[in-house]
Amino acid sequence: MAEDETSSAPTPAGNGEGKGEGRLLNRNFVLLWQGQLVSRMGNQAFAIAMMFWTMEATGSASIMGGLMMAGSLPAVLLGPVAGTLADRISRKWILVACDTLSGLVILGFAVPFFMPDVDQQVLIYCVASMAFMLGILQAFFQPAAMAAIPDLVPHGKVAAANSLDQSSLQIVSLLGLSLGGVLYRVLGAPVLFVIDGVTYLLSALSESFIRLPEKKEITDEERAQRAGYQQDLVEGLRYVWGNRGMRSFLCLAAVVNFFAMPIIVLLPFLVSKNLGEGADWYGFLLAGFGFGALVGYIVAGSIQLPPKIRSLVLLTALVLSGSFMGSLGFVSNAWLALGLMVLIGLLNGFFNIVLVTAFQIGAKEELRGRVMGVVTTVAMAVAPLGMALGGILGDVTDKNLPLLYGCCGAAIGIATLVLGLRRQVRDFLAFPSAIGS
Repeated sequence: MAEDETSSAPTPAGNGEGKGEGRLLNRNFVLLWQGQLVSRMGNQAFAIAMMFWTMEATGSASIMGGLMMAGSLPAVLLGPVAGTLADRISRKWILVACDTLSGLVILGFAVPFFMPDVDQQVLIYCVASMAFMLGILQAFFQPAAMAAIPDLVPHGKVAAANSLDQSSLQIVSLLGLSLGGVLYRVLGAPVLFVIDGVTYLLSALSESFIRLPEKKEITDEERAQRAGYQQDLVEGLRYVWGNRGMRSFLCLAAVVNFFAMPIIVLLPFLVSKNLGEGADWYGFLLAGFGFGALVGYIVAGSIQLPPKIRSLVLLTALVLSGSFMGSLGFVSNAWLALGLMVLIGLLNGFFNIVLVTAFQIGAKEELRGRVMGVVTTVAMAVAPLGMALGGILGDVTDKNLPLLYGCCGAAIGIATLVLGLRRQVRDFLAFPSAIGS
């Protein structure tokens, strides 16, 4: 495989020496970038169609929570395996295979939706199968895509490539969410499933023309390092657990993530029951959250707060975020709900940037990678549990959204006060303000 990739590319893409390869927007990077943009837009429309169709077809919050859990759990379980695979075989063909299979899975399971007299239970199984299989394929796709970027652009432009990739994907996601709800109302779920399947195949076609440098032979030293992965993970866990401020802050982040999930799972019911709107407003609310998060990223990266002020601002942001989340359950006006979602997204975006930065600065340099791996794993691990619990509680309480949203928002606020006001957490957040200066 590697030889096929390099037969027409005498110089590695990442070194900037080949024709056109010294540019950020060179042929290979653009092929990956444009493919991801197309598939990301289709995937946002698919997500809205899947969740809103499930709500209308079943009325079950438990099933919706299970669908979201099925889509996110593979990334938690398969992340280390997928990352190792991306280092061992052709990343290009991982990308092509994952996108091709994703497109075929969606198109295959969409067929029953166009057949007359198909039992609804069969269609529910189709949606669940799509969510789970896409979760598996995306678990393998994401590490390969992130690992491939340094091979596609000059070494000095990797940061710019990551910034362009993530910011443009976020913008496309906002557009896809905004249009997805409208298209669901006009076209229906089956057509949106087909559109998403086609976008994956187009992405795979674009990626098939990428040229990546030939993989180097794995040395004995690298094999030994990979064999010690489990030991390194344990060492990272011990380091985080041994740092009281780091440990408490990570627990706080996990609690916030856990109690935010039921709010996301029950959002279609909020749109339908409380706001009296359809799938278009479901998309608008998700897009509002994404827009707010993008603003939060920019704000967190633009301002420099004194250490003592930073911890106070962050904890205040978390309390406000919990308050806004709880307030959503009592809102009956769609525009007010949209405003709250933008504010919640802004505060969460700000929190996430500070969270990552605190762990990057607070960890020892030689342990930074392992610490970030622990942070990502813990943060991701609680999300599926929160999704499942949110769905179950939604059905148990007969969709009592004021009660559920209010309790989740209060839990976030209480956890912030209990864990966040500890001295060791405030000291941990007091990392140097002049980062990188």
